[in-house]
Amino acid sequence: MSDLHDLCKFASRPITSKALDELKHYLKAGIPATYTIEEAYNYTHGIDEDASTTTTPLHLIATHVPKNLSEDEMNVVNDMVTVLFEYGAGWCLTDVNGDTPGCILIKRGLKETPLYKQIVDAGVRAELLLRKVSEFDMEVLSDDEVPELVDTEKASLETGLDAEVETGNDAAENTKAEAEEEEKKSQTEKEAVDETNDPSFNQKAYLESKLEYKDDALITEEGKDGVMMSWETDIMRIGCETLFKTAEDAKDVNVLNIGFGMGIIDTMINNKKPTKHYICEAHPDVLKKMREEGWFNKPNVVVLEGRWQDQLTLLLSSGQVYFDGIYYDTFSEHYQDMLELFDFVVGLLKPSGVFSFFNGLGADRQVIYEVYKKLVEIDLGNYGLQVTFKEVQIPQETLKKGNEKDESVWDDIRRPYWSCPVYYHPEATFQEI
Repeated sequence: MSDLHDLCKFASRPITSKALDELKHYLKAGIPATYTIEEAYNYTHGIDEDASTTTTPLHLIATHVPKNLSEDEMNVVNDMVTVLFEYGAGWCLTDVNGDTPGCILIKRGLKETPLYKQIVDAGVRAELLLRKVSEFDMEVLSDDEVPELVDTEKASLETGLDAEVETGNDAAENTKAEAEEEEKKSQTEKEAVDETNDPSFNQKAYLESKLEYKDDALITEEGKDGVMMSWETDIMRIGCETLFKTAEDAKDVNVLNIGFGMGIIDTMINNKKPTKHYICEAHPDVLKKMREEGWFNKPNVVVLEGRWQDQLTLLLSSGQVYFDGIYYDTFSEHYQDMLELFDFVVGLLKPSGVFSFFNGLGADRQVIYEVYKKLVEIDLGNYGLQVTFKEVQIPQETLKKGNEKDESVWDDIRRPYWSCPVYYHPEATFQEI
């Protein structure tokens, strides 16, 4: 372990500005903000191999920061976290236990501290920057093309510690390098997943997969992925109520739901007898189920067969249908797909209408869930929509791991898609001018 790591363990109290000064000294000397205790151990013991885990200075701060900090001490520690992010610390790197720094703070009951807020804000910044980087074909310099590297910087590149070393005092350049590295890693992982034709990541594979309806879930037959589950019923009920709350004319209410699944929310919507109830569904097995249950014969129901990207394009171009409420809940789509959906929402929603969706964005890890909560606010705001979130308690059985002694909703489901204690139900309406 290095002096940098010892510093972040707060062995002595009180914590003063001296700790902040020492941190800046180490970082300015060229030690990466992502330098791990595992890398330090390997270096000290002459082990010439990459470390398999990543316990960074930020992890150590989250683990060792005292819970009884004075206000002055909290300000110092908060400034230390700020400086680490300025020098390229990773907000979502995981340690040997699979925890991010934010996860550690949550487990220690420190979620309400400014330290946790900084981590969430760093996640938002990283995501927004990553998108901006991906919009351009940016060239990444090779080692021999980087001009005038000081020894410590060149050494960190050659040993593969990270491209996040601070070169001079330009933090923006450092963050750009971090985003480029994350983008390359993300793209590599995405391509690897796509090659496996995993229905939970690859929509084409999902639409070609066979589905199985069980009493309490809709799953992929082969992979046992949870497409939809009955524990979501209370969430769907709240979503249904949202779709009708802003309708100006109770006798002329048009509602659109994207993704039928088990039909939970659509049954609730239809019981309210809207004027027109549009349902967009693409999976052939689900469409077959809808036919068997008579959805195609309901007088007020219009079934849009196919991907919403195609069907909503036709609706929008017709200029004849506008909705009081739009709900979105699909499987095997990602946030980038939602950003595309927002284009359609603003074109199809009535001025008084409301948009909502099943908010499972990053819900397998709480800190990521809260990063996406902020991203949704920012992104919908860019479309002229203001979003509020209602906090809903999640059934306790969803927080139990699969196949435990106490029955869990995840029994026989390959991968739990929910682990957060609170659900943030979104309601988006047009901003008042």
